[in-house]
Amino acid sequence: MKAIVHTGPRSIEIREREKAVPDSDEVLVRVHSAGLCGSDAHAYTYEDGYEWIPIPRIMGHEYSGEVVEVGDSVTDFAVGDHVVEEPIHDCGACFQCKNGQPNVCQNFEITGMHTDGAYTEYTTVKPRDLHYIPEDVPLGHASITEPLSIATRAVFDQSNVTPGDTVLVEGPGPIGVLVAAVANSMGADVLVSGLGKDTEYRLPLVETLGIDTVDIENDDLEAVVDARTDGIGFDAVFDTTGHKSGIEMAIEHVRKGGGVVVVGLPGAPSEVFMTPVVRSEIDLNTSYGSTWQNFEQAIRLLSVGAIDADAIIDRTFSVDEPTDAFEAFLESETCKPVFSFADS
Repeated sequence: MKAIVHTGPRSIEIREREKAVPDSDEVLVRVHSAGLCGSDAHAYTYEDGYEWIPIPRIMGHEYSGEVVEVGDSVTDFAVGDHVVEEPIHDCGACFQCKNGQPNVCQNFEITGMHTDGAYTEYTTVKPRDLHYIPEDVPLGHASITEPLSIATRAVFDQSNVTPGDTVLVEGPGPIGVLVAAVANSMGADVLVSGLGKDTEYRLPLVETLGIDTVDIENDDLEAVVDARTDGIGFDAVFDTTGHKSGIEMAIEHVRKGGGVVVVGLPGAPSEVFMTPVVRSEIDLNTSYGSTWQNFEQAIRLLSVGAIDADAIIDRTFSVDEPTDAFEAFLESETCKPVFSFADS
């Protein structure tokens, strides 16, 4: 079978691998579509914090597919079922898992990083890590279930956003766009901020979703904040930038008594002066990964059409052009590219 294999910093090869064979407690999934996200891009460049990933490695952790074979002991899924995988596998035994916090398991493994992933034609998965996709959700749309589940956790679980709240989402990358879309779907008044380079593609994409944007490099952000919030600041700010300045800007523009949720992973230490945070009683929270419930929430949002998947999945690449996909993503020329294995 054909596979996209990471072989070094900014180096990817198309290799032939033996077709995966499921164990008795596994299913074999034929991959339909597999998305590319920020963590994939970080791993691709092999930047600090990702050097532990063994190379060569078949990448890919967010995907959709069809069950084509089931092991002898599998009863939960059948051939023909459409599925997505929860790629962060918890151990089920550590304190966090037993405490109902499997997304921060002490011994987790991530598909496509700790083990070979989904940038290939077939992959084996244990049923406990699969979610069933209903017939009214196309497999192409289902490929964004995993990043959408991260957004549902950030908005539904880790924030106090309610309909009518003013919300700022910092960063128009895939997670930022999905966080904005989820908040918008529940009736919040959402603004997405980006940089000058984002005005070429990503901010216009956000606007096609009916969500307002601001270029913080060239627009007067203070004036925009004052106009949208009557000078009091946003009820909630989500930092998805992955830059240390994001949390500092979030604290500056959230209202007293409001909430900040950090979703991105800053690559460098941030210096936050906590006195105004305490005096303003700002709820400073974080959000990492997602849970089984968040996946189900994401699937339902797709099923009822609350998320415009066609707009968000903005570019499809063939299996034979992985470098083009990664470089386009790094240059902000696409928001949520996917590899199509349907015709491979």
